[in-house]
Amino acid sequence: MKYHFFAYMARMKHIKRWGLMNNDKEENIQEHSLQVAMIAHALALITNRIYGGGVDAEHIMAIAVYHETSEVLTGDLSTPIKYYNPKIKTAYKEIERIADEKLLGMIPEELRPDYEELIIGHTDEEYRLVKAADKICAYLKCVEELKTGNLEFKQAKASILAEIERMNIPAVGYFMEKFEPSFGLTLDELN
Repeated sequence: MKYHFFAYMARMKHIKRWGLMNNDKEENIQEHSLQVAMIAHALALITNRIYGGGVDAEHIMAIAVYHETSEVLTGDLSTPIKYYNPKIKTAYKEIERIADEKLLGMIPEELRPDYEELIIGHTDEEYRLVKAADKICAYLKCVEELKTGNLEFKQAKASILAEIERMNIPAVGYFMEKFEPSFGLTLDELN
């Protein structure tokens, strides 16, 4: 029997993010997932080293790699639509769950529990750091677009920053203080 899971994962590069926004640089969910994985890993390390936490940074990074998997079947639904009202949010969560289950069915039975844990079976604490990394990446996308003069992302930047601050996660505050300012710099300024 042939299994299609990784062929679907390879299609992540075709799913564009920020579909309702005018983008100076398009972003797909494959590259987004890599950035989320790197930042989620950093948040986990910060949690452990700076704030005395006990999370598994590599496991959190793996969860982040797969956090958008359902979108290879559903596409990327824009946040303003996804969260427009509770009924749409609930319905979309159910669609994502069904898509995740369909994708898990594309993995051999003996490997399925490992991927199920990454895609749908993670703990709230683990997913909280992944979600925080996801928000940070959305914020950084806004910074990048505004740097090119694209004012389309001005309001999104402000609202996402407010969401990040409401999360009240110490590691997120640390990341935003120590690393976020560099994203507004040019290459020459980084050197």
